[in-house]
Amino acid sequence: MRKMGVKKGDRVVGYLPNCAHAVEAMLASASIGAIWSSTSPDFGVNGVLDRFSQIQPKLIFSVEAVVYNGREHSHMEKLQQVVKGLPDLKKVVVIPYVTSREKIDISKIPNSVFLDDFLSLGASEQAPQLEFEQLPFSHPLFIMFSSGTTGAPKCMVHSAGGTLIQHLKEHMLHGDMTSSDVLLYYTTAGWMMWNWMVSALATGAAVVLYDGSPLVPTPNVLWDLVDRIGITVLGTGAKWLSVLEEKGLKPAETHSLQTLRTLLSTGSPLKAQSYDYVYTHVKSSVLLGSISGGTDIISCFMGQNPTVPVHRGEIQARNLGMAVEAWNEEGKAVWGESGELVCTKPLPCQPTHFWNDENGIKYRKAYFSRFPGVWAHGDYCRINPKTGGIIMLGRSDGTLNPNGVRFGSSEIYNIVEAFEEVMDSLCVPQYNQDGEERVILFLKMASGHTFQPDLVKRIRDAIRSGLSARHVPSLILETKGIPYTLNGKKVEVAVKQLIAGRTVEHRGAFSNPEALDLYRDIPELRDF
Repeated sequence: MRKMGVKKGDRVVGYLPNCAHAVEAMLASASIGAIWSSTSPDFGVNGVLDRFSQIQPKLIFSVEAVVYNGREHSHMEKLQQVVKGLPDLKKVVVIPYVTSREKIDISKIPNSVFLDDFLSLGASEQAPQLEFEQLPFSHPLFIMFSSGTTGAPKCMVHSAGGTLIQHLKEHMLHGDMTSSDVLLYYTTAGWMMWNWMVSALATGAAVVLYDGSPLVPTPNVLWDLVDRIGITVLGTGAKWLSVLEEKGLKPAETHSLQTLRTLLSTGSPLKAQSYDYVYTHVKSSVLLGSISGGTDIISCFMGQNPTVPVHRGEIQARNLGMAVEAWNEEGKAVWGESGELVCTKPLPCQPTHFWNDENGIKYRKAYFSRFPGVWAHGDYCRINPKTGGIIMLGRSDGTLNPNGVRFGSSEIYNIVEAFEEVMDSLCVPQYNQDGEERVILFLKMASGHTFQPDLVKRIRDAIRSGLSARHVPSLILETKGIPYTLNGKKVEVAVKQLIAGRTVEHRGAFSNPEALDLYRDIPELRDF
């Protein structure tokens, strides 16, 4: 990198799977003081350019193909279009990942070179002395991007010092991690959990990189790895645990899992029934740590704590040094009630700034416009005053407020998705011309089940008894698909826009953009 002129402050990017090459390229750029950003091969061309074109990288690393669900997917055509949209690139490094070098044609990609040829640029008879630039605590290390489901992704700049001190706190103090641990977090290089996972190397722990589906070749593949490699900390998304439960898997009966001491979950709120599943069918002595934070802070506001009990349906604790509270509309802390997640004091891992945000206007609007001077994260939560545990209630920009009662969509999901007939659900508000709001609940049916009036009645009754009559959706409709981001999060805000007749332009941010089309011009929604 130094030979080709990369210096501190330059941007180096990866269009890479979760592989050793991604970790090596990130560490190499960090040692120079360059700024690293990455996205995974499942991002489409528009999704990549929406992100990388804003930060004008000098160097990009990419694989030529990936394998997912047992099938090979060529990456060259996408890479060619991405490179065309990044005019500041000086070099494109292609990594033969699936195919042998001899069978890969890079002639159509300008300034491209294979990885071994790129490495030979810096080779000499005597290996160069490894040097690390000495830089300020606040020097940029990563640029992360918001999901970009409703507009151009925000470019969040994270400092080297703030990120590492925060991650080490979470790994060593909250995670009790030492050099004898082996960590596998199921993630892509486009999710902040990848950056978080790689920081575990600073504890001396071993990191296992897994690239592919967590259900192929069998739904037990990650449990197989726990036993084969001796994984002590396994991280995943909440959705994966739900899928395993739906499939009837009982790892406690088929696997030893002797080394596994911690099971982490994030990406979306962990359902109460998933706690039951883990402690009944996975391992009764494991620490089940639901953790929650975000790309905005590249870390967690709340998470696991090995010194206190796990309570069903709750994240164990607010993290050390994170002044987290739930605030009501008036900006007063509430306990045992739903409120806006705020952080009342500065934290080391908040972004130093947004890229190309002159005078910090976008930055202040994103976090400090709701309550001046206080970080409002855009999540809705409830803190249990008896246990100190936290229940996440969904995004506050998707907060529902029919008839003056504010609640998060997750409160509905926790009830609805316990029905065996329901595979998935989506809860969004709809507004009429007078600004009145009603709640629409969409159900995706589980295999072998049909959408029936009796089910609708039972769901309404369950919500009424579990929450209140004012929580019951005005309409419950069937859908064939629910849109998700590439990081596995349900996209409520985009659907809210679609049913209001607006368009969603940044389709590259979705793993299944075709699902968005299901929400245009729904006849049942026209008469409101």
